[in-house]
Order: sequence, then structure tokens, then C-alpha cells
Amino acid sequence: MSIHAKHFAAGQWRKPAGKTFASTSPARLTETIGEFPLGTKADADEAVAAARKAFPAWRRTSRILRAELFDKLAQLVKRETDDLATLMARECGKVVTECRAEVVEGLHMIQYVFGTGRMPMGDILSSEIAEKDAFMRRKPWGVAAVITPWNFPFAVPLWMLGPSLVEGNTVIFKPSEDTPAIGQRIVELFEEAGFPAGVINLVHGEAEAGEALVRNPSVNCVLFTGSYEVGKRIAEISASIPDRIVASETGSKSAVIVCEDAKLDLAVTSGIISAFKTSGQRCVSAGRIIVHEKLIDAYAEKFVATAKRLKIGDPLDANNFTGPVINKTALEKIERYNALSKEEGGEILLVGQAFQPDCQAGKPDLRGCFLSPHIYRIKHGPKVRCIREEVFGPHLALIPFKDNEEAVRIYNDTEYGLSLAIITESYRTMRYFRDECEYGMGYVNLPCIGAEVHLPFGGVKKSGNGHPSAAGLIEAVTHKTAWTVNHAEEVKMAQGLTTEVK
Repeated sequence: MSIHAKHFAAGQWRKPAGKTFASTSPARLTETIGEFPLGTKADADEAVAAARKAFPAWRRTSRILRAELFDKLAQLVKRETDDLATLMARECGKVVTECRAEVVEGLHMIQYVFGTGRMPMGDILSSEIAEKDAFMRRKPWGVAAVITPWNFPFAVPLWMLGPSLVEGNTVIFKPSEDTPAIGQRIVELFEEAGFPAGVINLVHGEAEAGEALVRNPSVNCVLFTGSYEVGKRIAEISASIPDRIVASETGSKSAVIVCEDAKLDLAVTSGIISAFKTSGQRCVSAGRIIVHEKLIDAYAEKFVATAKRLKIGDPLDANNFTGPVINKTALEKIERYNALSKEEGGEILLVGQAFQPDCQAGKPDLRGCFLSPHIYRIKHGPKVRCIREEVFGPHLALIPFKDNEEAVRIYNDTEYGLSLAIITESYRTMRYFRDECEYGMGYVNLPCIGAEVHLPFGGVKKSGNGHPSAAGLIEAVTHKTAWTVNHAEEVKMAQGLTTEVK
């Protein structure tokens, strides 16, 4: 059934007043998920005004009562888990088992912020003066714009919406134009959970709606996950707006480093999951596996053999490992990088090709954006673009290294620094990479994917701006205040300052 979508502002669903756009399935390009309003500046401004109006009352609401609404939301997500996973699989092309795991991840974020409602929101500190009590308290900024990507259309919005709202901010949510149906469903659940009018607002659309939110001076925080180019644009616009905080996560060229002492089966499994889960379309997907030269021949043979066996097909079939890439534009970009890998001297071990999977009997034909893994072996070099630039697809380089120092140089030789995995049996080797590599999230004897909500999610260099998402977002959506109380009947000053008034 096709969804007829609306904006949501001040607790009211608003019918589209202008143009609309369609959300289609990347697995079945003839399948329309729904029609959605193409948001304008007026739509964005209306949502911001609603959030601004709702902020004072929401800020004054007990933090515990704000958190208890998230407990209600958690029960609704549990009720809807299977339907949400199916809708997500249809709309973004991830296999339904992976979609279900994402819904659970979003649920974990909701449960986490519910738990923070009764936790400390500041610190008690000592004063130089015995008669004084000193406190650090957190206060919400005000209105937050939440702009999210298509590849995690349920979990990533909740990483941002949850901490923002429980701390007393109000929000305007703009989901990706590739996954607006999941975005709308999130807001419907917030409404059902009883969040007051204006506390959460929804604007659908493309660049016009997003830029209007960013340009509105009544928006105090912009929380963004997406491309570096868009993140840079947000930062440039926001630089001229007083009291504006931007928290962004903007891509990667993440890697797995396979050391000489690595257990081969563990290393191959970690590499396959890192590179090809979600068709390589995670922010943290590995575009590179950096392998010790003594192990690379055996590793490449086993890795390629494993990749050939991966089941790629209908995202609604739980037996498949992965589904399509998100759209034709993405497919064409990946194919250009596949060709570039050969032009730049890569030894092609497995050619990535567009194809149409066989359809199961009784199901609609698959005519979508399916692409098989592309794997090549290449030496690290100073001008090799395919091992430095983000591809965002099933495109993988195997790169040999001689020693740990060279592996660090290879890993750090990109403009990104998001995720890292080390496969080793040596705690000394692990510690060396932990300290010398430039990253935001590190894993040992694991894939370089697999974030958990109680840890910060973010990176360095072009991957982030020092305000990680998930649990780490509290630092961006609140500001610290100092509060000092004198219990004496006379004034006593710190640093020995005299209180004599002459």
C-alpha cells in the first residue's frame, strides 16, 4: 500500500501544498513506497516556529517525565518491530534481518535515554570557600534540526532525537529523501507516545528544505549525518549564526588491518562483514583491508572465495547476505570507481558487476540496483584515488604492508578517520595501533562496523567535527553552566580577593 505523506508541525499533520516526490524501492524500481511533500522554506520555517514556541514548556518539564515518554515510545517500537523492518527493507534495500537489527538498535537508544532521565545531569564541585557550594549544571540549547541519511533511517535519527529531546530541546526532523517513509513512521510513533505538540516536527524534502532549516537563525543546533560536502556547507552557513552548534558525521575510508599473527578465518569473516554488509553502504564500511605481506596471498584467496559465495538479492528474503545499492546514481558512481581501480594499477581479483537476481516463484520480479562485490589488490601509493576516496559501495582494496609502522602510515593516509579494526593476537600490537591511528571508533578482532548506542559515534578529519552522535551527543545538545551558592551571611571571595568596599 502506497503511503500518502504529510509534514508535521505544532502537533498537526499538514497536507502537501505544492510539489511531491516519490520514494521507490531500490530492489524493485517500479515499486513506489509513497508520495511525499517536497518541503519548501515556508514549510521549514513553520516547523522551526512550532519548535521554538514549544521549547519553554518542554524545557521546564521534569527531565524524569520527559524520559518517561521514551518508555512509552519503546513499547510502541517493540510492537512495531517487524513492520518497521519490512518497511525499511522495501525502502532502503537492506536485508530484512539487518533492518530488524537496526530497529533493535533504535530501541536500545530509546531505552538508553529513558535510563538517563534519573541519572545525574551535572556535577557537585568543591569551592575554595567552605561556605560555598559549587555546581556544574547542563541546560538545553533550544531548537535542534536533525538531518539524517538513508542508510540507517531508523537508528541514526533516534541517536539524535533521543538525547536532544530528553535533555529538553525541541526538534525539527528532516529524513533523507531516499527513506522518507521510515522517517514519517518514526514521528507517528513519537506522536502516539504522547510527546506534546511542537516538541517534534517533521519536514520532508530535498536540499531546499534542509538548507532552509540550516539558515534559520532560530535553530540552535544542527545535527547531521551524511556526505562531507553537505556537512561542509552546513558548517559554512552556521559560522555566521550566533550560538549555533553543529554536530556532524561525514563519511569515511575505514579499514581493517590484518596483522601477521592474525587468525585467518577470523580475519576473513571480519573483512567480509566490514566491506560488504549493507552492500558497503555504511558510514563505517571498510573500503580497504590492509594485510601483512606474509599473509596477503592466503588471505586474498580465501577472502575472494568467500565473497563469491555471498547471496545478494531480494532484501525481503532473510536468507540473503545483502541487497541492492540505494539508487542508479550510486550504482553508476561505484562502477566508475571500479574502473578507476584498474586504471590506477589494481590487480582485479573479482569484478563487480550490475546484475538482476533470480526472483523466487510467486514474488514480483527484481529489477533494481544490484551490484556484486569488486575486489582488487593494489600497492599503496601517494596519488591512488581509489584507496583514498569514499566510494560507498561494495568496492574493496587489499593493500599489503611490511611492518606496523607502514600499516599506520597507510591507514592514516586519507582525509577521513572514522572506523578501524585490528586483527591480531598481540596486545602490544593492538595498543600500538590504538595509539597511532587516526579514528573515532576502534575494534580488535572484530569488523570495523558494529556500533553500540552507549558509546560515542563519530570520527576525526573529514569524518567528523568532534561532536559524536549516540551517547556522545549530550555534549552538543546541552551547554554547561556554573552555579555557585553562598551559605554565609557575609561575602567571601575566592583567590583571597578582599571584600572590603571603599
